[in-house]
Amino acid sequence: MALSLSDLKEEDREVFEAIRDELHRQRNVIELIASENIASPAVLEAMGSWLTNKYSEGYPGKRHYGGNEFIDRTENLAIERAKRLFGAEHANVQCHSGSQANFAAYAAVLGKGDRILSMDLSHGGHLSHGSRASFSGKLYTPSFYGVNKETEMLDMDEIKKIALEAKPKLIVAGASAYPRKIDFKAFREIADETDAYLMVDMAHIAGLIAAKLHPDPVPYSDIITTTTHKTLRGPRGGMILCMKEDRLKEKYSPDSKKNLAQKIDSAVFPGNQGGPLDHVIAAKAVAFGEALKKDFIGYQKQIIKNAKALADALLDRGFRLVSGGTDNHLMLVDLTNKKVSGKQAESALDNSGICCNKNLIPFDKSSPFDPKGIRLGTPLLTTRGMKEDEMRQIAGWIGKVIDNISDASLQKKVRSEAEQLCARFPIYPEVKL
Repeated sequence: MALSLSDLKEEDREVFEAIRDELHRQRNVIELIASENIASPAVLEAMGSWLTNKYSEGYPGKRHYGGNEFIDRTENLAIERAKRLFGAEHANVQCHSGSQANFAAYAAVLGKGDRILSMDLSHGGHLSHGSRASFSGKLYTPSFYGVNKETEMLDMDEIKKIALEAKPKLIVAGASAYPRKIDFKAFREIADETDAYLMVDMAHIAGLIAAKLHPDPVPYSDIITTTTHKTLRGPRGGMILCMKEDRLKEKYSPDSKKNLAQKIDSAVFPGNQGGPLDHVIAAKAVAFGEALKKDFIGYQKQIIKNAKALADALLDRGFRLVSGGTDNHLMLVDLTNKKVSGKQAESALDNSGICCNKNLIPFDKSSPFDPKGIRLGTPLLTTRGMKEDEMRQIAGWIGKVIDNISDASLQKKVRSEAEQLCARFPIYPEVKL
């Protein structure tokens, strides 16, 4: 159904051709963008289903429209599977994106102007963690922590010092470009000492956490937000998890009759959205079901193996990696010693059939549009079935292209070789367009 596109081809040739061409691009490039992955045909079928026709404002058993008995069934499946996958007491699966999940999480426990403490964007944080360009930096008063200049890793003693000075109402742990493990227990201790809520944004590492390959935030966090794609390999969307107890209820909301789960649900609906995307929620349920299977753990282990293999091969070729390597699915490459900017590298690699993104590195004074680094990740290539040998081959191509940044003929040659590699690891082979 969702993979045929025969009706679309007949009805709207222009849109069909754009979608067909994007599939062709995905099939033929080495995709190293750390936040991207490949959803299964089952996830795509659920997302492309007639559930998109239904309006279901509210929550299962308490809707503002009739005829939701089967929508309730799919949403309850998503909720129960998410809770089982992560060991949380409550899950809200209605958020349309990770940033919207963060918005709702803040709204559940903060008032306008309240202080938050989070990771600096240039050190690996996310726009929705307090950037002035984001709602989070406009509605709330942000302070930031970063990585240690020598180790380029989080220094919990320094973060504690900043927290004691900033006196935030909420501390955000989590990042979009941090290649090391995060000590959530230490963050909890800092939050307790400063009477702050602890929110963890695990969007990038959710799959690793589900597989127990990264420290677990659930026992230590008040609120956890995530996307449902990236390492979880589901549809594009967001989710919020929590325990029902509000640890700081007596301090911040003594008169509230709602527990933390109810505050979060109210912040999502009616707080910042109307009708949920029922077709996407069904696809989330499918993805969570896939993640509960035993082979998901093996997949996450291979993500980490591939990331380490790619990192080691890049180090062998003279690249400098932020913090010296990686513990998870991604790495940050500092191109300063190559005398190439992130923008130049991204463009040259794209021409070579290798897709990545330019990225700020810690203490980078460059423009975000032309930073000194690139970010690389292995979830999608691992889904395709590639392993360590392929990572080393890809690192060789990256090295050649960046060391010969203006060599168009080399880029053309590498693109051809990359396409040959991709052909050995096809995606959606059943789709004939």
